[in-house]
Amino acid sequence: MKLAIAVRKDLKMGKGKIAAQVAHAAVECSLPSSDKKNRWISEGQKKIVVWVKDENELQTLIKKAKSIGVNCCPIRDAGFTQIEPGTLTCAGFGPDEDFVIDSITGGFKLV
Repeated sequence: MKLAIAVRKDLKMGKGKIAAQVAHAAVECSLPSSDKKNRWISEGQKKIVVWVKDENELQTLIKKAKSIGVNCCPIRDAGFTQIEPGTLTCAGFGPDEDFVIDSITGGFKLV
């Protein structure tokens, strides 16, 4: 079981901003109670973070995840620091079986 977070590279966010956005996605994805979430927690909460080129690429992943029934948590920034309010910065996928998550994010470079 794992959770993946895809981050937009085109926004050129600072390291701290990326960390905060990834944390938002991880928290959001872990909120719904499910057998998958409980198993993911019991197995050590494996997470990966990958780069996507831009919003279009991220939207494509979001649509794919939704089409196959994978928990998906798009994150939009509040706009307090580096990014305009409402900007889609990243999205979390899962937790789910490794092969399911890999079918969504497996072809992308790790952050």
